[in-house]
Amino acid sequence: MGWFTRSKKNINTDYSEKMDVPKGLWYKTPTGKIIETDQLKANYYVSPEDGFHVRIGSKQYYEILFDNGKFTELDEKVSSKDPLNFADTKPYKTRIKEAKAKTGLTDAIRNAVGKVNGKTIYISCMDFSFIGGSIGSVVGEKIRRAIDYCLKYKLPYVIICQSGGARMQEAGISLMQLAKIESKLAQLGEAGLPYISILTDPSFGGITASFGSTGDIIIAEPGALVGFAGPRVIKETIGKELPEGFQSAEFLLEKGFIDLIVNRKNLKNTLSEIVDLLIYKKANK
Repeated sequence: MGWFTRSKKNINTDYSEKMDVPKGLWYKTPTGKIIETDQLKANYYVSPEDGFHVRIGSKQYYEILFDNGKFTELDEKVSSKDPLNFADTKPYKTRIKEAKAKTGLTDAIRNAVGKVNGKTIYISCMDFSFIGGSIGSVVGEKIRRAIDYCLKYKLPYVIICQSGGARMQEAGISLMQLAKIESKLAQLGEAGLPYISILTDPSFGGITASFGSTGDIIIAEPGALVGFAGPRVIKETIGKELPEGFQSAEFLLEKGFIDLIVNRKNLKNTLSEIVDLLIYKKANK
């Protein structure tokens, strides 16, 4: 009855070089389908199964939008201080240091200028991976510098929004950035230069209370969640049931809060066409 016995000499499988699948090689879509990350990247980080727009950062957006992925980054060394000496469960300085090490970024926004279908456009892009894309003094200052650059060189301005709101570790200083940014955007408007806001998932808090909702043109990605506070907080505040999906880009388009919902694969061409209509064709008349 040798069928039910195992002899060591019959075992010849070598596990000394176990082959593991590299982390990040596959992506599981919300509908459960497994696809290769290379396929996902080739599809602009949009799930081909269900059209779900995977959250990406400034690196990926710049690769998608700028011609040949080429751009000039500005103000890249601007970094947050700790003016309030803030500490809760962890000192603010430690959080900043860890976020820098984890993301390779200096803060929650990057500034870049480059060609989009041959047209020079200035794009500031927020990164949720850096402390939830929270708005602090650096975000306000870098946007201020970006607008001054646009005013000097007569360029259209784009902000790709992705944030959970104000940065609590900077308290009132964080909230002051909203007024600072809006005052600079007013100067952009007075100069006749367009400002385009692109709302990605998520765009919450101070974003919707200020520059996220004051663009000359407001674009959103499909399925992006946009709002001021979470559904539970709003429900408890107003004491009423809320419509299903009331914070989705599709719901907000229906109510007139945003102008366009654009699939990421069409974002570059749409942005180029808008800028062409608002600046370049006007200048050639």
